Amino acid sequence: MTYDPQPPLSSPPGVERLPEGPGGPGHLALVGGSEWSAGCEGFDQDLLRASGTSEVLVLPTAAAYWHPDRAVATAASYFSAFGASVKACMVLRRADAEDKANAGTVRAARFVYVAGGSVLHLRSVLKASPVWDALVEAWSSGAVLAGSSAGAMVFGDAMVDPRGGALTLGLGLLPQLAVLPHANNWSEEKTHRTVRLASRGLRIAAIDERTALVRAPDGQWRQAGVGGATIWLDGRRVALEALASGSQGPGGPAGLGGPGGLGGPGGVAGPGPGEPAAAGTASADSAPGS
Repeated sequence: MTYDPQPPLSSPPGVERLPEGPGGPGHLALVGGSEWSAGCEGFDQDLLRASGTSEVLVLPTAAAYWHPDRAVATAASYFSAFGASVKACMVLRRADAEDKANAGTVRAARFVYVAGGSVLHLRSVLKASPVWDALVEAWSSGAVLAGSSAGAMVFGDAMVDPRGGALTLGLGLLPQLAVLPHANNWSEEKTHRTVRLASRGLRIAAIDERTALVRAPDGQWRQAGVGGATIWLDGRRVALEALASGSQGPGGPAGLGGPGGLGGPGGVAGPGPGEPAAAGTASADSAPGS
Protein backbone atom coordinates (compact mmCIF):
# COMPACT_ATOMS: atom_id res chain seq x y z
CA MET A 1 0.00 0.00 0.00
CA THR A 2 1.32 3.45 -0.87
CA TYR A 3 0.94 6.58 1.20
CA ASP A 4 -2.00 8.67 -0.05
CA PRO A 5 -2.65 11.50 2.40
CA GLN A 6 -6.16 12.62 3.28
CA PRO A 7 -6.95 15.42 2.75
CA PRO A 8 -5.09 15.55 -0.57
CA LEU A 9 -1.66 17.10 -0.85
CA SER A 10 -1.84 20.88 -0.83
CA SER A 11 -0.51 21.26 -4.39
CA PRO A 12 -0.98 19.24 -7.59
CA PRO A 13 2.09 17.41 -8.94
CA GLY A 14 4.65 19.78 -10.42
CA VAL A 15 3.38 22.86 -8.60
CA GLU A 16 5.03 24.38 -5.53
CA ARG A 17 2.43 26.34 -3.58
CA LEU A 18 3.72 28.01 -0.44
CA PRO A 19 2.27 30.44 2.10
CA GLU A 20 2.58 34.03 0.93
CA GLY A 21 3.26 37.13 2.98
CA PRO A 22 3.88 40.75 1.99
CA GLY A 23 7.48 40.05 0.98
CA GLY A 24 7.23 36.33 0.30
CA PRO A 25 8.77 33.46 2.28
CA GLY A 26 12.26 33.86 3.72
CA HIS A 27 15.16 31.43 3.58
CA LEU A 28 14.40 27.93 4.85
CA ALA A 29 16.84 25.19 5.88
CA LEU A 30 16.18 21.47 6.28
CA VAL A 31 19.02 20.10 8.41
CA GLY A 32 19.71 16.36 8.59
CA GLY A 33 20.54 16.34 12.29
CA SER A 34 23.47 17.05 14.65
CA GLU A 35 22.53 20.71 14.60
CA TRP A 36 24.77 23.35 16.13
CA SER A 37 27.93 21.30 15.72
CA ALA A 38 31.14 21.35 13.69
CA GLY A 39 30.34 21.31 9.99
CA CYS A 40 27.15 23.38 10.28
CA GLU A 41 28.88 26.73 10.66
CA GLY A 42 28.82 27.73 7.00
CA PHE A 43 25.11 27.43 6.36
CA ASP A 44 24.12 28.68 9.82
CA GLN A 45 26.18 31.85 9.33
CA ASP A 46 24.57 32.29 5.91
CA LEU A 47 21.13 31.98 7.48
CA LEU A 48 22.03 34.43 10.23
CA ARG A 49 23.18 37.00 7.67
CA ALA A 50 20.04 36.48 5.61
CA SER A 51 17.84 37.07 8.65
CA GLY A 52 19.27 40.54 9.28
CA THR A 53 19.19 39.92 13.03
CA SER A 54 21.61 38.89 15.73
CA GLU A 55 19.06 36.85 17.70
CA VAL A 56 17.97 33.27 17.00
CA LEU A 57 14.70 32.05 18.47
CA VAL A 58 14.99 28.37 19.38
CA LEU A 59 11.99 26.07 19.80
CA PRO A 60 13.18 22.98 21.74
CA THR A 61 9.73 21.38 21.52
CA ALA A 62 10.94 18.06 20.12
CA ALA A 63 13.52 17.86 22.91
CA ALA A 64 10.89 18.07 25.66
CA TYR A 65 11.90 14.67 27.05
CA TRP A 66 15.66 15.21 26.62
CA HIS A 67 16.47 18.23 28.75
CA PRO A 68 15.30 21.03 26.45
CA ASP A 69 17.28 23.53 28.50
CA ARG A 70 20.46 21.76 27.38
CA ALA A 71 19.42 22.08 23.74
CA VAL A 72 18.98 25.82 24.25
CA ALA A 73 22.33 26.08 26.03
CA THR A 74 24.05 24.25 23.17
CA ALA A 75 22.50 26.62 20.65
CA ALA A 76 23.50 29.66 22.73
CA SER A 77 27.12 28.55 22.98
CA TYR A 78 27.25 27.74 19.27
CA PHE A 79 25.72 30.97 17.96
CA SER A 80 27.75 33.13 20.35
CA ALA A 81 30.79 32.33 18.20
CA PHE A 82 29.05 34.23 15.37
CA GLY A 83 28.19 37.21 17.56
CA ALA A 84 24.56 36.16 17.90
CA SER A 85 22.37 35.50 20.91
CA VAL A 86 19.73 32.81 21.43
CA LYS A 87 16.27 33.31 22.85
CA ALA A 88 14.31 30.27 23.96
CA CYS A 89 10.61 29.81 23.35
CA MET A 90 9.83 26.92 25.68
CA VAL A 91 6.92 25.37 23.84
CA LEU A 92 7.11 21.90 25.36
CA ARG A 93 3.48 20.79 25.60
CA ARG A 94 0.16 21.53 23.94
CA ALA A 95 -0.79 24.26 26.42
CA ASP A 96 2.42 26.11 25.54
CA ALA A 97 1.57 25.95 21.83
CA GLU A 98 -1.86 27.45 22.57
CA ASP A 99 -0.34 30.33 24.53
CA LYS A 100 -0.84 33.69 22.78
CA ALA A 101 2.34 35.15 24.26
CA ASN A 102 4.41 32.32 22.80
CA ALA A 103 2.69 32.78 19.45
CA GLY A 104 3.51 36.48 19.54
CA THR A 105 7.16 35.73 20.25
CA VAL A 106 7.38 33.40 17.27
CA ARG A 107 5.52 35.81 14.97
CA ALA A 108 7.93 38.64 15.79
CA ALA A 109 11.11 36.58 15.31
CA ARG A 110 13.33 36.99 12.26
CA PHE A 111 15.19 33.69 12.63
CA VAL A 112 13.37 30.67 14.08
CA TYR A 113 15.18 27.37 14.62
CA VAL A 114 13.18 24.23 15.46
CA ALA A 115 15.43 21.74 17.26
CA GLY A 116 15.55 17.97 16.83
CA GLY A 117 14.17 15.28 19.12
CA SER A 118 10.86 13.40 18.97
CA VAL A 119 9.04 14.15 15.75
CA LEU A 120 5.83 12.54 17.02
CA HIS A 121 5.78 14.77 20.10
CA LEU A 122 6.65 17.83 18.01
CA ARG A 123 3.80 17.21 15.61
CA SER A 124 1.25 16.59 18.36
CA VAL A 125 2.22 19.81 20.16
CA LEU A 126 2.32 22.14 17.15
CA LYS A 127 -0.49 20.80 14.95
CA ALA A 128 -3.22 23.41 14.32
CA SER A 129 -1.93 25.59 17.17
CA PRO A 130 -1.43 29.37 17.47
CA VAL A 131 2.32 28.85 17.68
CA TRP A 132 2.36 26.86 14.44
CA ASP A 133 0.22 29.50 12.72
CA ALA A 134 2.62 32.18 13.96
CA LEU A 135 5.62 30.25 12.65
CA VAL A 136 4.03 29.93 9.21
CA GLU A 137 3.14 33.62 9.26
CA ALA A 138 6.67 34.65 10.26
CA TRP A 139 8.30 32.59 7.50
CA SER A 140 5.78 33.62 4.84
CA SER A 141 6.54 37.25 5.73
CA GLY A 142 10.29 36.86 5.21
CA ALA A 143 11.72 35.41 8.43
CA VAL A 144 14.40 32.72 8.21
CA LEU A 145 13.21 29.28 9.29
CA ALA A 146 15.39 26.26 10.05
CA GLY A 147 14.49 22.82 11.31
CA SER A 148 16.82 19.97 12.18
CA SER A 149 15.94 16.28 12.19
CA ALA A 150 12.43 16.18 13.71
CA GLY A 151 12.24 19.94 13.19
CA ALA A 152 12.72 19.45 9.45
CA MET A 153 10.47 16.40 9.18
CA VAL A 154 7.29 18.12 10.38
CA PHE A 155 7.54 20.79 7.67
CA GLY A 156 6.53 18.37 4.92
CA ASP A 157 3.11 17.35 3.65
CA ALA A 158 4.15 13.82 4.55
CA MET A 159 6.28 12.70 7.46
CA VAL A 160 8.28 9.56 8.08
CA ASP A 161 7.15 7.52 11.07
CA PRO A 162 10.44 6.86 12.91
CA ARG A 163 9.19 3.54 14.23
CA GLY A 164 9.58 1.83 10.89
CA GLY A 165 9.88 4.19 7.97
CA ALA A 166 6.22 4.31 6.89
CA LEU A 167 4.67 7.63 5.92
CA THR A 168 2.11 9.65 7.82
CA LEU A 169 0.86 13.23 7.74
CA GLY A 170 3.23 16.12 8.43
CA LEU A 171 2.22 19.70 9.15
CA GLY A 172 2.13 20.64 5.47
CA LEU A 173 4.37 23.71 5.23
CA LEU A 174 6.20 22.28 2.19
CA PRO A 175 3.95 20.61 -0.40
CA GLN A 176 4.75 17.25 -1.98
CA LEU A 177 7.77 16.69 0.30
CA ALA A 178 8.90 14.34 3.08
CA VAL A 179 12.25 14.63 4.88
CA LEU A 180 14.43 11.70 5.97
CA PRO A 181 17.12 13.03 8.34
CA HIS A 182 20.25 11.21 9.57
CA ALA A 183 20.53 9.64 6.12
CA ASN A 184 24.10 8.52 6.76
CA ASN A 185 22.95 6.43 9.74
CA TRP A 186 19.58 4.99 8.81
CA SER A 187 19.32 1.50 7.35
CA GLU A 188 18.97 0.82 3.64
CA GLU A 189 15.94 -1.36 4.40
CA LYS A 190 14.00 1.52 5.97
CA THR A 191 14.95 3.82 3.13
CA HIS A 192 13.65 1.35 0.58
CA ARG A 193 10.42 0.93 2.52
CA THR A 194 9.82 4.69 2.66
CA VAL A 195 10.53 5.12 -1.06
CA ARG A 196 8.25 2.21 -1.96
CA LEU A 197 5.37 3.55 0.15
CA ALA A 198 5.56 7.09 -1.20
CA SER A 199 2.65 8.08 -3.43
CA ARG A 200 3.37 9.28 -6.95
CA GLY A 201 4.69 12.84 -7.02
CA LEU A 202 5.85 12.85 -3.39
CA ARG A 203 9.49 13.90 -3.15
CA ILE A 204 11.64 12.29 -0.45
CA ALA A 205 14.67 14.29 0.72
CA ALA A 206 17.22 12.06 2.49
CA ILE A 207 19.71 14.35 4.25
CA ASP A 208 22.91 13.45 6.11
CA GLU A 209 23.74 14.86 9.52
CA ARG A 210 25.47 18.27 9.60
CA THR A 211 24.08 18.87 6.13
CA ALA A 212 21.31 21.20 4.99
CA LEU A 213 19.07 21.70 2.01
CA VAL A 214 18.52 25.45 1.87
CA ARG A 215 15.65 27.10 0.02
CA ALA A 216 16.19 30.71 -1.07
CA PRO A 217 13.31 33.20 -1.30
CA ASP A 218 13.25 32.73 -5.09
CA GLY A 219 12.41 29.06 -4.62
CA GLN A 220 15.80 27.64 -5.62
CA TRP A 221 17.44 24.98 -3.44
CA ARG A 222 21.09 24.27 -2.68
CA GLN A 223 23.00 21.80 -0.54
CA ALA A 224 25.39 22.92 2.21
CA GLY A 225 27.38 21.29 4.98
CA VAL A 226 29.70 18.31 5.22
CA GLY A 227 27.52 15.43 4.06
CA GLY A 228 25.29 14.51 1.16
CA ALA A 229 21.62 14.46 0.26
CA THR A 230 19.51 12.41 -2.12
CA ILE A 231 16.14 13.33 -3.59
CA TRP A 232 13.80 10.45 -4.46
CA LEU A 233 10.75 10.80 -6.71
CA ASP A 234 8.56 7.94 -7.91
CA GLY A 235 11.14 5.36 -6.84
CA ARG A 236 14.18 6.96 -8.49
CA ARG A 237 16.90 9.39 -7.53
CA VAL A 238 16.43 12.80 -9.15
CA ALA A 239 18.19 16.15 -9.29
CA LEU A 240 18.02 18.69 -6.51
CA GLU A 241 16.07 20.95 -8.87
CA ALA A 242 13.10 18.60 -8.42
CA LEU A 243 12.49 20.30 -5.07
CA ALA A 244 11.78 23.55 -6.87
CA SER A 245 9.94 22.25 -9.90
CA GLY A 246 8.39 19.06 -8.61
CA SER A 247 8.52 17.90 -12.22
CA GLN A 248 11.62 15.70 -12.42
CA GLY A 249 10.40 12.16 -13.06
CA PRO A 250 12.09 8.76 -13.23
CA GLY A 251 15.34 8.66 -15.12
CA GLY A 252 16.56 12.07 -13.92
CA PRO A 253 19.99 12.83 -12.50
CA ALA A 254 21.23 11.15 -9.35
CA GLY A 255 20.92 12.76 -5.96
CA LEU A 256 23.70 14.82 -4.44
CA GLY A 257 26.46 12.66 -3.04
CA GLY A 258 28.56 15.18 -1.17
CA PRO A 259 29.41 18.87 -0.93
CA GLY A 260 29.09 20.68 -4.23
CA GLY A 261 28.32 17.89 -6.69
CA LEU A 262 26.07 15.19 -8.07
CA GLY A 263 26.44 11.72 -6.64
CA GLY A 264 26.04 9.65 -9.80
CA PRO A 265 28.70 9.52 -12.52
CA GLY A 266 27.85 12.01 -15.22
CA GLY A 267 24.62 12.94 -13.43
CA VAL A 268 22.78 9.83 -14.66
CA ALA A 269 19.90 8.26 -12.80
CA GLY A 270 20.75 6.48 -9.59
CA PRO A 271 19.48 3.01 -8.68
CA GLY A 272 15.97 2.57 -7.42
CA PRO A 273 14.86 0.65 -4.34
CA GLY A 274 16.12 -2.90 -4.28
CA GLU A 275 19.14 -2.06 -6.42
CA PRO A 276 22.69 -1.63 -5.07
CA ALA A 277 24.06 1.62 -3.66
CA ALA A 278 20.82 3.11 -2.41
CA ALA A 279 20.90 5.96 0.08
CA GLY A 280 20.16 5.33 3.78
CA THR A 281 18.05 7.33 6.22
CA ALA A 282 17.60 7.48 9.95
CA SER A 283 14.95 7.95 12.58
CA ALA A 284 14.49 11.35 14.17
CA ASP A 285 12.64 10.15 17.24
CA SER A 286 15.74 10.46 19.37
CA ALA A 287 17.62 13.08 21.35
CA PRO A 288 18.45 16.32 19.53
CA GLY A 289 21.77 16.45 17.81
CA SER A 290 22.02 12.68 17.74
